[in-house]
Amino acid sequence: MRLTTKGRFAVTAMIDLALRQNSGPVTLAAISQRQQISLSYLEQLFGKLRRHELVESTRGPGGGYTLGRKAAEITVADIIVSVDEPIDATQCGGKENCMGEAGRCMTHELWAALNTRMVEFLDSVSLQKLVDEQIAKGVQIEDKPTVKRAISSTPVVKPIRVNAPNSVFALGNVFAKS
Repeated sequence: MRLTTKGRFAVTAMIDLALRQNSGPVTLAAISQRQQISLSYLEQLFGKLRRHELVESTRGPGGGYTLGRKAAEITVADIIVSVDEPIDATQCGGKENCMGEAGRCMTHELWAALNTRMVEFLDSVSLQKLVDEQIAKGVQIEDKPTVKRAISSTPVVKPIRVNAPNSVFALGNVFAKS
């Protein structure tokens, strides 16, 4: 099995969300900034997580995402499967046609058994366990989310008004009046 960035990023974002949701909904922009994951990529992932009811969204000012269930009830397997990440080590995708018309390859049972073990393992690890591990490592959780204001340090420059004709027709009218 090859776990792609889709599965890795989904699990990472869910840990970040679970760590911080007690302060209210968590914005994807904040997760994006902390975890260095593209905001547009997070939006795609959270759309899938929301459809699988692993997260809930709140719109408007102060909105963001919260967990759809308790962290102890969400497993890593739930997260990975919800973002369409296949958990499959077989060459044939479990269709038993590894060798085409000849049927299964000689190692099909080995890889199928590995699939079973991987799913069992990922299903045994809860999001809460991963959150607890991060807290034990000393991950700092800020009390209030950092809110960036739309105030710029550079002064606002007002455009210069020019009383000149803005088209060929307006220019023609200026000369016609003269």
